[in-house]
Amino acid sequence: MTTTIEWTPKARAILDAASDLFYDQGIHAVGVDAIAERAGVTKRTLYDRFGSKERLVVEYLRARDALWRELLAGRLAAADAGAIAQVSAVFDASRDWAAERGAKGCSMINAHAEISDPAHPAYAVIVGQKQWMLDLFTRIAETAEVRARDVVAARLMLLHEGALVTAGMEVVEDAFGQAKTVAVELLRSERVA
Repeated sequence: MTTTIEWTPKARAILDAASDLFYDQGIHAVGVDAIAERAGVTKRTLYDRFGSKERLVVEYLRARDALWRELLAGRLAAADAGAIAQVSAVFDASRDWAAERGAKGCSMINAHAEISDPAHPAYAVIVGQKQWMLDLFTRIAETAEVRARDVVAARLMLLHEGALVTAGMEVVEDAFGQAKTVAVELLRSERVA
C-alpha cells in the first residue's frame, strides 16, 4: 500500500461512492461493480486509481478517521484545557458525529466485525484509530491527575465505545450523555487527593 493515490475527481467520486456503500451495506456485501456504477466510472478506472478493493477499504477508513480527528481536534481546542472539559468535549463530539454521520454505529467497529485478520491492510487502520482514542483518554486521565492513569483511561475508552455501540442501536436513551456523566464522575472520584 505504498503507491500514492492521485486524487483526481474520478478517484474522489470512487472513494465517496465506496464510503457510502461500505458504511450503509457493509464492506463484504459491496462489490466493485456497485461502487463503479455509483461513482459513474468503469471497473477499470476504479482499479487504475486504487489497485484493489482492499486499498479502497483502507482509504475509506482513513478518510473517515481523518474527518473524525479533525472534528474532535476542533472541539478539544475550543474546550477548556481541564480534564473534565476535555472528556466532555469528546463525548459531545461523538454524539454530534453519530447524529450526523453515524446512524449505523462506528465505522471502525463495523469494519472490525468484517475484517478481523491482522494481515488485512485495513486492520492496522481500524486498530490504530482505537489506539489513538485510548491514547487521547490516557492524556485526559493524566491531566486529571488520577491515581491509576492507565486503568482510568481504559475505563473512559470502554464508556466511549459502549456509547458508540448503544447509540447506534438506540438501545439506551442519550447514550453519550449518560456515558459522559459517568466519565466525569470517574475522573473526579479517581483524582489524587
